[in-house]
Amino acid sequence: MSPSEPNVKSDPIFECMDKWYAHLRRELDGGFDALLHPDCVFLSPVVFTPQEGREITKVYLSAAGGTLGGDSDVETKATSSGSGEFGYIKTILQGHHAMLEFETTVAGKYVNGVDIITCDDDGMITEFKVMMRPLQAVNAVHAQMGAMLERMAAARDGATS
Repeated sequence: MSPSEPNVKSDPIFECMDKWYAHLRRELDGGFDALLHPDCVFLSPVVFTPQEGREITKVYLSAAGGTLGGDSDVETKATSSGSGEFGYIKTILQGHHAMLEFETTVAGKYVNGVDIITCDDDGMITEFKVMMRPLQAVNAVHAQMGAMLERMAAARDGATS
């Protein structure tokens, strides 16, 4: 192996992505708690400030899952722009970093974006950044995410009453 080739066995991002895909399939024991570092930072395409900490990251990732969709085959599904189903279409993994390009449709708008994930040596996600295009898609996702976050807050409030 040349010095420029990744050493797959020692790159923690591979273990991290195995856990991420298991989580998406609802097969990860411990869910987000087994995946996200307690000091994880979430960077959203529609929120100006970084969201710091596991708990708020869980909220945003849960809302994104409810907004963007997905299914048990999300790991390998290549979707068409009109299908409305979330799918990763390109993956780049090296060292502590992953870039996962995705496609879906939200409110009739084609959405193309990337999840940029950084993990620590233990394979725990320390940073999760989402970038998205085109602008119409960002606007549609922003509106849908806002509604989803409100529904989640109402459900939490109803459960604690």
